Amino acid sequence: MKDLLIRNARVVNEGKIIESDLLIVGGRIERLGQGLETSSNVEEFDAGGKYLIPGCIDDQVHFREPGLTHKATIASESKAAVAGGITTFMEMPNTVPNTLTIDLLEDKYRIAEKCSPANYSFYMGASNENLEEVLKVDHEWVCGVKVFMGSSTGNMLVDNEQILDGLFSQVEGLIATHCEDEATIRKNTEEIRAAYGEEPPISIHPIIRNAEACYRSSSMAVRLAEKYGTRLHILHISTARELELFRNDLPLKEKRITAEACVHHLWFTDADYDSKGSLIKWNPAVKSLEDREEIWKALLDDRIDVIATDHAPHTLEEKNNSYFKAPSGGPLVQHALPAMLDQVNEGRFDLPTMVRKMAHAPADCFRLKDRGYVREGYWADLVLVDLDAQTKVEKKDLLYACAWSPFEGVTFRGKVLSTWVNGEQVYDGEKVLDRNAGKRIQMIR
Repeated sequence: MKDLLIRNARVVNEGKIIESDLLIVGGRIERLGQGLETSSNVEEFDAGGKYLIPGCIDDQVHFREPGLTHKATIASESKAAVAGGITTFMEMPNTVPNTLTIDLLEDKYRIAEKCSPANYSFYMGASNENLEEVLKVDHEWVCGVKVFMGSSTGNMLVDNEQILDGLFSQVEGLIATHCEDEATIRKNTEEIRAAYGEEPPISIHPIIRNAEACYRSSSMAVRLAEKYGTRLHILHISTARELELFRNDLPLKEKRITAEACVHHLWFTDADYDSKGSLIKWNPAVKSLEDREEIWKALLDDRIDVIATDHAPHTLEEKNNSYFKAPSGGPLVQHALPAMLDQVNEGRFDLPTMVRKMAHAPADCFRLKDRGYVREGYWADLVLVDLDAQTKVEKKDLLYACAWSPFEGVTFRGKVLSTWVNGEQVYDGEKVLDRNAGKRIQMIR
């Protein structure tokens, strides 16, 4: 790997935009400043006055390997991620087999080491039977423990109160939760089946997986975390009602309870089911315009801390089914950053705030070592973006193995021009380069 000097960049970092050069040595940022001088063997890259931001950190993806590789692989989806400006991902345990042992967890790290252009970490999964195994996790090298407090793939629904108590009282690292109350969902499902039979409209999804189901589960998680002082991160908030559970009177680094908003809950509403159908069927469900707007407000006032994707691809054949047969989830990593750059252009938030929510805050929330900021001594995970250029989402350009996107046909104002991971260019604005530059990320305990 050659050392690199990026010239003529507008660096967006820690609430400021500064004009600066940036010298990368050994994969890390060595110097920031204007007019930097280097030796002749340093490669140079002219940023042309475009914005240079820290790479986005996605704390929730499903890359499907092992066992579900007809949907996606770590290789395919990590390539899509770096093309979309995501330089670090944290992947979920509901693969096949479920990641419920340390050995299965380490198997995923070995796969990523061989093929990922992006940095990576993998969650340990919890079930009603594996508490002892969960407690073996080394939280310096594993991003967290995932608890499905709602339905999931395989044996990962944790609904035993004694096990939940054990997890929240004994896990030393971060617990990330999917919060939907299973009893409420089952009751609502029975009522919908009685009314509609086996083929209700897709628009029924936020009625089955309603605000009550989300709030019952989220509030239980918060109660347990407050009881034991657990480090809790609640994923993909989808309702206005849940927002009362979160605080904004503390700096993020001092919070014990944090929350995430996902791109699809910030973009779509229930009005989009008529045109998008099962392509926007996610768990938790996309809900009302009011819910979306309140999530935006909470994101901006820091009750919600980070933006993520919950990237969860399925094949089109699987998605093109009736309501009860169509799986929930969709691919997002290639277009999350362009979608949020578009929202910068729309005036939803400014570029430094977007960077804080997609890079700084995830790094702080998960206590990542030397990542998430443009700082001397930090790893050079960087993305060059153009706020004025356009990204048109077309099937021919999709890098997802599933080869579809809920954003097909959309043109975003905002474009990823280049991506570097640990100082290596992995995307040049046109193609992903054949470089497995990603590293296993380290947490500060």
